[in-house]
Amino acid sequence: MSRALTSRRHLLKQAGGLVLLLGAADLAFGAGIVAVRVWPADAYTRVTLESDQPLAARHQLLSDPERMVVDIEGLELSPQLRELVGKVRADDPFIGGIRVGQYQPRVVRLVIDLKQATAPQQFALAPVAAYQHRLVFDLYPTQPMDPLLALIRDKEASERDAAQTVQDALGEFIGKVGTPPPVAAAPVPPAAASAPGLPPPAAPPVVAAAPVPPPVTAVPGPRAALQNKIDRLVIVALDPGHGGEDPGAIGPSGLREKDVVLSVALQLRERINAMPGMRAFMTRDADFFVPLHERVQKARRVQADLFVSIHADAFITPRARGASVFALSQGAATSTAARWMANRENAADVVGGVNLKSADAQVLRTMLDMSTHAQIKDSLRVGGEVLGELDRVGKLHKPRVEQAGFAVLKAPDIPSILVETAFISNPEEEDKLRSAEYQRQLVRALATGIQRYFAKNPPLARNRQL
Repeated sequence: MSRALTSRRHLLKQAGGLVLLLGAADLAFGAGIVAVRVWPADAYTRVTLESDQPLAARHQLLSDPERMVVDIEGLELSPQLRELVGKVRADDPFIGGIRVGQYQPRVVRLVIDLKQATAPQQFALAPVAAYQHRLVFDLYPTQPMDPLLALIRDKEASERDAAQTVQDALGEFIGKVGTPPPVAAAPVPPAAASAPGLPPPAAPPVVAAAPVPPPVTAVPGPRAALQNKIDRLVIVALDPGHGGEDPGAIGPSGLREKDVVLSVALQLRERINAMPGMRAFMTRDADFFVPLHERVQKARRVQADLFVSIHADAFITPRARGASVFALSQGAATSTAARWMANRENAADVVGGVNLKSADAQVLRTMLDMSTHAQIKDSLRVGGEVLGELDRVGKLHKPRVEQAGFAVLKAPDIPSILVETAFISNPEEEDKLRSAEYQRQLVRALATGIQRYFAKNPPLARNRQL
């Protein structure tokens, strides 16, 4: 009996030692949630569940009211999951709220209340960069809006607002000054009496008004023909790199590329929209991720005349510095650094998270091989104008427009450039990128370079619906 008791104690001691070796995650059955995130945008809203193990889930859509029910297996309700409830923003165009509960033992249920009918996409992402396993739900509208129509309506609304502002200012001015009093007519002197035998006083001479010349009719000619070419809306697609799940490069003090380039792009949009006959369209105007092929497709949907992708460079050494401008290369890159940067930017889809099973992703394989020699030639032209203006702001990384196989520059019919505003990996340049003054200088240089390009290369007329 004593020997049996000793044996049991030995086994318990061994088991206790094993428990001490195992961590809390190893003792828990199934996956553990690391983080939850919600990324709202006009185009779609993304919900991400990050875990230490792959998650298995299924979802279904229900109506009256519209909602999506998600059951996640092998999971226990945790404080991290409950955080989803507070992640929903009031201005989210798709999600009205999220409810979380333990539906069954080992099954957590999410109920996502929807503001409109959606076409959700569910997919899983393997660990990459700083992320562990991710389960992603992208909520797309069943009827996406027409971006070109939205752009035109936005322009018309801005013009109405500007006209109203002028009218209000004029009314305020008149109210302060007051209506001027009417000018009193000069008194007419009484007619002088005529002396006997003298003629009556002569009437004052009447001065004939000068003849009004007929309106001048414009004579058709080369100048008129050129005016016809530029007499339409010029659309510039601005593409702030990275966003959402993909922070881009991160500076030594923690400045994120996705935040800097969005700030620059928003300021550049305002400056372009203030130019007569021009309008800026943004591939993203908030902190959300857009796949590389979708950035190109967005620019094509609005029939953009120019595509400008904005980034903040990073390199393996903190000594690298200076702004750069890139165009597409159908062959080899113009330098080893250009090839390295293109490979890094092209990896954004892996970090940001792309559903490779979607039909749009398959279109990319065909479309990216359609880039033309003419597109690259025009891209080099606009790149030269922008690079010349950036040279006035600060040091350039290279004195010429470089070329490499950037996926985001492969629109076959739109001149496209990628601007690296500075090296965020360089501590000094990270400080400059954080500076509001340096951002204003960048915006001024980019806007001037774009304007100079269109002055020399006016775009052909688009359909008259614009």
